[in-house]
Amino acid sequence: MDKKEDWNLELSEYIKQGEPNRVEKTKTWETAIGLQDVDGLKPSKYLIKTAKEHIEGNIDIEEVKTRIDEYYEAQESRKKSEKESEEADKVAVRIAEILSEKAFNFSPTELLNIHKRLFSGVFDGAGIYRNYNFTKKEWVLNGDTVTYASYETIKDTLEYDFEQERKFSYKGLGMEEAIKHLCRFTSNIWQIHPFCEGNTRTTAVFIIKYLTTFGFEINDEVFADNSWYFRNSLVRANYTNFSKNIFEDTSFLEKFFYNLLTNSNYELKNRYTHIDNIQSVNEDDLKRKNCTLEEQAIINIIKANPEITQDEIANQINKSVRTVKTYMVKMQEKGLIERKNSKKNGKWLVNE
Repeated sequence: MDKKEDWNLELSEYIKQGEPNRVEKTKTWETAIGLQDVDGLKPSKYLIKTAKEHIEGNIDIEEVKTRIDEYYEAQESRKKSEKESEEADKVAVRIAEILSEKAFNFSPTELLNIHKRLFSGVFDGAGIYRNYNFTKKEWVLNGDTVTYASYETIKDTLEYDFEQERKFSYKGLGMEEAIKHLCRFTSNIWQIHPFCEGNTRTTAVFIIKYLTTFGFEINDEVFADNSWYFRNSLVRANYTNFSKNIFEDTSFLEKFFYNLLTNSNYELKNRYTHIDNIQSVNEDDLKRKNCTLEEQAIINIIKANPEITQDEIANQINKSVRTVKTYMVKMQEKGLIERKNSKKNGKWLVNE
């Protein structure tokens, strides 16, 4: 998206107001609604109105779901004329609900459950692995297709990829290496394409939940404004054509993840991902970060609240206070952060 949609402009007003509870809800809604653009779906004005009531604290998420269901049950004519908005509205509400929950289990079962929760009653096959092979013409590939996993291998391939990720250690890993690995894991899950429909949105929700276990506060604008770019970058990460000298390229996805996790400002244009685009992406263009994944999570937290205490940081990233203090001493030695004024009344400063 090159410019913000009307719904995005409406919701962003709550972020400008700066009230913490409303800001958090708004960011969740922006991500949930923005992800519908992956399939070209647009929310109804009724959803935006209802989302605003939820953000303002007038209704809870269960009431939001009830209202949206009743809205589309009211008239058969509405169901026919607003079928695409119906899918966008219902799935957005469910994404908002899942993203607001703290519970998460890193497993293929969780991926399956997320798909079921998102698409039950929206289309057949929710929470069920596909039982056929397929191809899909992609604009970014001039009509060619990614080679997706055979339906017969879906379960085994997912279990293998999850087991490999579970064994992988991010401890002490620099941001460049960590993001490269996260991109490869994400693109592998997407390439399996385990479901008949809704794979990109399911993958996105799962990855967001997974990343929050690292202590990251996700930059909601990245998914809200660039969900179609996210899908195109996944396509490029899984496409090879030897005859045309085109190979799998995760650099587009890496830029997306840098913006998502470190508040970098790489330009995410869909045309850049097209195989005919002469403006190729060089790995040297990607920003090098002299910090680890854990350190970047702390940096993001400090940027949001420079006066935060180490106890509060420890709570947010699920680490002991002792561990956080060790991290932050090393971060000060590396020049990533510094402490201004006294221990009691001071604040943290991030050195860009």
